[in-house]
Amino acid sequence: MTNGCQTWSMTKAVGQKLRVAQRAMERKMLGLKLTDKISCKEIRNETQVLDIAKYIAKQKWKWAGHVARLQDNRWTPRVTEWQPRNGKRSRRRQAKRWRDDIVRTMGNTWTREAKDREEWIRGAEGLILQWMDGACIIIIIIAA
Repeated sequence: MTNGCQTWSMTKAVGQKLRVAQRAMERKMLGLKLTDKISCKEIRNETQVLDIAKYIAKQKWKWAGHVARLQDNRWTPRVTEWQPRNGKRSRRRQAKRWRDDIVRTMGNTWTREAKDREEWIRGAEGLILQWMDGACIIIIIIAA
């Protein structure tokens, strides 16, 4: 379900759909139905499965650090920093980009800060907590 999740632009709608799908899978694992009216916290305690949004946030953060630390001339860091030639965008709502979550957490200098691996790993919790707002979860401290 999370194949290639490091490169996704996570929106609230996508995150909610993934959480709903995960809860449905967990209910199926336990043989429960929606009509049983068991809270997602109780189901999560029973299954001990990590929340999918938390997992995706952690994977994306690790990938962003990896991309920022690449030293050779690969396409990955070049595409991350790419800007359109004419500088103009269409007249509708701006699409959410992959790096927007990271910039919101760490600022525009995230590529410089990612060079220090230990500091970058400590910053992962900030991004994960931002993504978890409004989710029905149990807070799990992520070990680096």
